[in-house]
Amino acid sequence: MFGLTPYDKWQRGIERKRSDWDIERMFDNMLESFYNNTPFPNLLNSKEMNMKVDIKENDKEYTLEAEMPGAKKGEINLDLKDDILTISWERKNEVNEEKENYIRKERSYGSTSRSFYVDDVDIEKSTAKFEDGVLVVNLPKKEPSSPKNSTIKIQ
Repeated sequence: MFGLTPYDKWQRGIERKRSDWDIERMFDNMLESFYNNTPFPNLLNSKEMNMKVDIKENDKEYTLEAEMPGAKKGEINLDLKDDILTISWERKNEVNEEKENYIRKERSYGSTSRSFYVDDVDIEKSTAKFEDGVLVVNLPKKEPSSPKNSTIKIQ
């Protein structure tokens, strides 16, 4: 079994009408811009740190591929707790003491994470590789256990 853990607040009610989402999003945007002191509010809502993930399955394993452009291997963490695999990525802002006159600064800093339910994988045989901005995680499936037959004595 492999599944996504819900994350996006806009996916919480599939039965909700699209217009409800639009109204809620409009109020969120209005409040964010009201309390936002930056002259470039669109940069705060950047999706640069979000990772896109593809999951493939065959008879033997699941393969998860996460796009993480600009990430460095040391910024990525893979954790498994209670059958939840979490990929997290944090990019820290490198502080430069020298003051520069930026006209526009679009590189993003911060953190993001994605979580997946993985109850039937052999975590001991799992592997991960990060190359060219793509994290590939191979999660072999556990061998199916054969049902055990037992007899219960009647007293």
